[in-house]
Amino acid sequence: MEGDGSKDVVLVFVADPEADAEIAARQIRRLRAEIAELDVESVRHSPGTSAPDGAKGADTVTSGAILVALGASGGMFTVLVETVRDWLGRQSARHRVSVTIDGDTIELEHPSADERRDLVDTFVRRHTGG
Repeated sequence: MEGDGSKDVVLVFVADPEADAEIAARQIRRLRAEIAELDVESVRHSPGTSAPDGAKGADTVTSGAILVALGASGGMFTVLVETVRDWLGRQSARHRVSVTIDGDTIELEHPSADERRDLVDTFVRRHTGG
C-alpha cells in the first residue's frame, strides 16, 4: 500500500503450545474480527508469513498471520496495538502476537499489565512520533 500514505502492519499469532488447536484457531478468528471492527483500511490473512522464532510446531492452525492496512489519517496504529494488547490480556492461554510495522517488531505475550503497557507505549511512540 505504498504511495497512498497508508501503512501495512503484520500481526503473527502463535498459540500457547498447551492450548487446544481448535480453540486457538477460533481465538485467531475472534482477534481478526475485533480488528476488522476498527477503522482500518483492510484486514486479511497474510500468506507466506512465517511464525516467529521459537514457535514450536507452528502451522496454520496454531499460528496465523493477519495483514492490517492502516489509513493515512494516523492514530489507528495506537488503537490497533492496544486492541491486540487488550485481547491478549483477556486470554487464559499464554498466546503470543508479534506486531511488525516498517520492519520493526514487538512481541506481545502475557506479561503483567504494567509491563505490557510500558512495552506498548514505547513501541507506539516510536512509530507515531509521540
